[in-house]
Amino acid sequence: MEKIKMTTPLVEMDGDEMTRVIWKMIKDELLLPFVDLKTEYYDLGLPERERTKDKVTFDSAYANQKYGVAVKCATITPNKQRVEEYNLTQMWKSPNGTIRAILDGTVFRAPILIDSIRPAVRNWKKPITIARHAYGDVYKATEYRVPGEGSAELVFKDKNGNEVFHETIYDFECPGVLQGQYNKDSSIRSFAHSCFNYAIQTKQDLWFSTKDTISKQYDQTFKLIFQEIYENDYKAKFEELGITYFYTLIDDAVARVIRSEGGYIWACKNYDGDVMSDMVSTAFGSLAMMTSVLVSPNGQYEYEAAHGTVTRHYYRYLKGEETSTNPMATIYAWSGALRKRGELDKLDSLVDFANKLEEACIDTLNDGIMTKDLVGLVTEGTKAQAVNTITFIKEIRARLEKKLA
Repeated sequence: MEKIKMTTPLVEMDGDEMTRVIWKMIKDELLLPFVDLKTEYYDLGLPERERTKDKVTFDSAYANQKYGVAVKCATITPNKQRVEEYNLTQMWKSPNGTIRAILDGTVFRAPILIDSIRPAVRNWKKPITIARHAYGDVYKATEYRVPGEGSAELVFKDKNGNEVFHETIYDFECPGVLQGQYNKDSSIRSFAHSCFNYAIQTKQDLWFSTKDTISKQYDQTFKLIFQEIYENDYKAKFEELGITYFYTLIDDAVARVIRSEGGYIWACKNYDGDVMSDMVSTAFGSLAMMTSVLVSPNGQYEYEAAHGTVTRHYYRYLKGEETSTNPMATIYAWSGALRKRGELDKLDSLVDFANKLEEACIDTLNDGIMTKDLVGLVTEGTKAQAVNTITFIKEIRARLEKKLA
C-alpha cells in the first residue's frame, strides 16, 4: 500500500518516561507503516530541557505558532525529588504552562467512550468536554503565611505610582493565611473566543459558569466579557447552527451536569477546570481515556494526552518487567493532530486515516482486548482480556490494516 502523503509538517514534541516509550511504539506500529510522516521534531524530555536551559520548550511553541498543529507527549514537571533524580540545575517550569502562555490557548478535554464501560453517572450518554482557562487564578497567586496580629490591605497603583485603590482585606487577630490572585481582560477574551470557536467547529452547546454572585468583580468580569463577545461576534452563528450559549453559577452548573446526558462544552475558570476535568474523566471511566487539545484564539492546535508520564510503569519497564500501560489517549493525540493537519491542508486521505485509526482503537476495545486499567471497569457480563501495551497496539494495527485495505 502506498503511504499517505503529507504536505505540511506537524510539530512533534517528544516527552518523558513511559509515555516516551509508548510514543515510539505508536509511531513504529500505527503511523510510519501507513503515513509518509512529516514532523518538525522537538525533544521535550527532561534531559534535553536541562541541556538547552529550557530553550527547546520555547522553540517548540514558536514552531507550533508557525505550522499551526502540534502533537505532544506527556512531560515531567520537576519537583524537588526530580531535580535530584535528574541532576537539574533548576526546577524547570511546566512545558504545558509555557506552551499555553505562548499560544494564549485554552485546554479542551473530552472522554473517549466505548460500549462496554458505562459512566458512573448513569444518565451520561455523550461526552462532556471541559474547557479550562489555563491562566492566572490560584496558580499564579501571591501567598503569605500571616505570623500574628496585623492588617492585610489590597492596594493598586497606576503606572505613574498613584494610589487609586486601597481597601482593608482583614485585620488579623491571630496567625492565618493571605492570598492575592489576578487575571486580565486580554486573556479572558482569548479564552472566550477559543470556547465560542471550538463550539462552532464541533457544533456543540457551550456552558459557562463562575460564582459572580459572590465574586462581584473577579468572576463577574469573566461573565460580562463572555456575554459581550457572544452578543457581538457569535450569536448569529450559534443560532444558524442551532446551538446555544448558556451561563449559570458554578454550583448550579454542577447540579445540571450531573442530571444531563452530556454532549456539550463546559467552560470553567482555571481552578474549576482543573478540578472538574478530573471529576468528569473519572466518572466516564479513566484519565487514560481522556483527550486533550490546546486551542489558541488564532486557530493553532496542540494535541496531547490528558494524563502524565506514568512513572510507576516506567520504573517497572526499566527493570525489564512487562507493563500494561493504556496508550489510548496518546494515540488519540496523534489521530487528532493528523486529522486537523489533513483538514487544514485539504488532505482527505489523511483525515480518513485518522478516523480509521480511532475506529480500529474502539473496535479493539469493544472486542474485549484492553489494558489492565480498563478490565476492572467493564460492565458485568462483558468478556475482557488484559494484554500488555505492545500487544494491545499490535491488535489495533491488525484492525487498522483491514480498514485501510
